[in-house]
Amino acid sequence: MAGTVRLDYDGAIAVITNDNPAKHNACDDAMDFRLWEILGELQERRDIRAVIWRGEGKSFSSGRDVAALGGGQVTLSHHELMSQGHRGIRQLMDLPAPVIAALKGWVIGGSFERALLCDLRIAAEGTRMMLPEVNHGVIPDTGGVARLFQMCGPGVASDLVLTGRVMEAPEAYGHGIVSRLVKPEALDDTAWEIARHIAARPAVTVKMARRVIRHLGEAAVRASMAEELIGQTFIVKSDDFTEFRRSRIEKRDPRYTGS
Repeated sequence: MAGTVRLDYDGAIAVITNDNPAKHNACDDAMDFRLWEILGELQERRDIRAVIWRGEGKSFSSGRDVAALGGGQVTLSHHELMSQGHRGIRQLMDLPAPVIAALKGWVIGGSFERALLCDLRIAAEGTRMMLPEVNHGVIPDTGGVARLFQMCGPGVASDLVLTGRVMEAPEAYGHGIVSRLVKPEALDDTAWEIARHIAARPAVTVKMARRVIRHLGEAAVRASMAEELIGQTFIVKSDDFTEFRRSRIEKRDPRYTGS
């Protein structure tokens, strides 16, 4: 059964659910397009006061569904696909209500970056986060690295991006990436508690508070996306990326030239 992204409403609270549990909520193109539709719908819902973003099953999302890559007819260039993705996820920053990401299990790659773009993140014990893109010959390209840099500084951001290592939930809590660390069975309840608390506050007050916070760092996120678009487009056309792919196919050590 194909995965999807669900949108449900409970009064003034909206719930986005990554629903591909058999693959730890790995995302394919159809799920991405559905997410863009959901974010577009939520932009028009002025009655919504808080949004919860969660995952069905064991994980928030294990990132890109690599098994689905190349499975459809590609009519857009890599640059166009990235631009389309940036337009879609930037809607997250324009929503009228704050977004609470409830993280658990695996939170990988672009899905980790998307969570970083939310207003706040809570995590279940045992959550593991990573940005493995460099190990696949590319760079993170969803804007979340700018948020990571703002939260943790260049040292931690460089460590995660350049090594692709796993960050466990306690370390993420220590760096302020997640603001609360809870038992797995309490994750959804905690997200709902936060959402209800926010939804009960004066809407205009919440809006202005978020506006002040967003303006402190949003320009850097948008600038980072522009840099990522240029960088990723250059990488996929580079000799080194060609060599990376060829050496994998030929099962030999790569010979990189830096070009």
